[in-house]
Amino acid sequence: MNLNSDLINEIDLLMKFDLSSARVGLKVHSNADPEVIAAAKRLYAKELVEHEDGGFLTTLGHEAAEHLQAVHVILSGVK
Repeated sequence: MNLNSDLINEIDLLMKFDLSSARVGLKVHSNADPEVIAAAKRLYAKELVEHEDGGFLTTLGHEAAEHLQAVHVILSGVK
């Protein structure tokens, strides 16, 4: 399995969410990089965020972001 640029952009956006509170979200502004805007729309289509421009993580999105952050910690060698 390869990670294409679309998946990398989605992962990068999910990694930006603060998981300390379920009510902390992200807003992707219309002047953001087109790749970021497209990633937010794909995450919305996958039901990982509540709005096309980001917003709050859904339950599934929060779970995905938790797993991504865990993988990041493991691969970074942080204990």
